[in-house]
Amino acid sequence: MSLKLNKNQIERYSRQIILKSIGTLGQKKIIQSKVLIIGMGGLGCPVAEFLTRAGIGFLGIVDSDNVEISNLHRQTLYDIGDLKKPKVKAASKKLKKINPNTRVFIHKIRLHKNNFAKIIKKYDYIIDGSDNFKTKFLINDFCLKFKKILITGAISKFDGHVFTFDFKNKKSPCLRCFFQEDEISDDILNCEYEGILGTIAGVIGSMQANEVLKKILNIGKNLIGYILILDLLNLNFRKVKLNKQKVCRCK
Repeated sequence: MSLKLNKNQIERYSRQIILKSIGTLGQKKIIQSKVLIIGMGGLGCPVAEFLTRAGIGFLGIVDSDNVEISNLHRQTLYDIGDLKKPKVKAASKKLKKINPNTRVFIHKIRLHKNNFAKIIKKYDYIIDGSDNFKTKFLINDFCLKFKKILITGAISKFDGHVFTFDFKNKKSPCLRCFFQEDEISDDILNCEYEGILGTIAGVIGSMQANEVLKKILNIGKNLIGYILILDLLNLNFRKVKLNKQKVCRCK
C-alpha cells in the first residue's frame, strides 16, 4: 500500500501494530477501510467508538432520532448535555474528539428503499445496530444486492445475537434464512417493552466492532454460516450453524 504511517499514527496505534497478525500493513488496511453503522443506539455507540479508536479512516453513521434521557443508560457516546440533539451530530462530535483522523459522515435520515442504495455504495462494511426487523431486513436485502459484508447485532433483556454475512461469498446465508419476516414481532427488539441491561448492548456492540476488524484484517475465525447466541445472565454462549434456506432471496 502507498499509505505511509506518520509518527503520530505509529504511536497512537502502537498496541495494535505490535500484534503479529496486524502490524503496519494491517493498520493501513484499517485506516483505508470504509464502514457504515446503521443505528446509533446501544449497539451503534460502542461500535463507532471502538472503530474510531482502532483508526477506521471513513465512518458513516445513520440515525434519524434525537437523544432521550432513557437512552443514557446504554448509549455510551451521549451525556446529559446531548438531550434533544440529533444522535448523529452528538456522536460525531464525540468521535472527532476521540480521533480527529477518522472522517465521520453523518446521515440524519430514516432508511428506506429509495435512499439506501445511494448511501450503501460508498461503504465496504455495514454494521446493523437497528432495533426493528423491518430495517434489519432492508439492510440485509441491500447488502445482498450490492454484495457487502454485513455484521448484524440484536439484543433483548440479557441476551444478544451476532451474525456475520459476507455476500461476496455465494455460500453465505442471509438474515432471512434465520428469521421469517411474518413470524416475528418488533417487540422482541424493543427496549421499551422488553427492557435491556445496558452492559448487554456494550458487549454485543463491542463484538460487532471486533468482527468487522477481523474481516478487514482477514484474521481469525468468523461467523459466516453461524449465529453467535449469548445469554449473559447465565453466561451461556452458543455458536450455531446457520444454513441457507431452500426458499430465500440469498439463493
